[in-house]
Amino acid sequence: MASITRYRPFDELFDELSKGFFVRPFALPGEPELKMKIEVKEGDKAYTVRAEIPGVKKEDIQIDVTGGQVSISAEVKKEKEEKQGERVLHSERYYGMLSRSFTLPADVDSQTAKAEYKDGVLELTLPKKASAQSKRLTIT
Repeated sequence: MASITRYRPFDELFDELSKGFFVRPFALPGEPELKMKIEVKEGDKAYTVRAEIPGVKKEDIQIDVTGGQVSISAEVKKEKEEKQGERVLHSERYYGMLSRSFTLPADVDSQTAKAEYKDGVLELTLPKKASAQSKRLTIT
């Protein structure tokens, strides 16, 4: 005996539309978009990392280096207020966190690492740790 099922075309359409809606980040027009662009270059003796973090104070940036693992995090705070006389006509506040972590191919000497923040760009100089060099021993 054949089973009969009811066809509901809008159920499939709704499922497709809502599939990623609640998963993807949602930003309203005019709100700042939180992104940290990173560029990593490798030299003979050190890695150079450039991270674009505009609108952030250097006190709100934290950098952690452990072995070859580098983590950069920043707290974004933006406040905007428009006044006319004594009345506030428009006020906006925005707070958020940015973070990026990545692993470099070689360990970093964190004792001699340097960080500089200027014009919204964080530049890290991460010297490579001197690897243990092998030495051939002669038998006496």
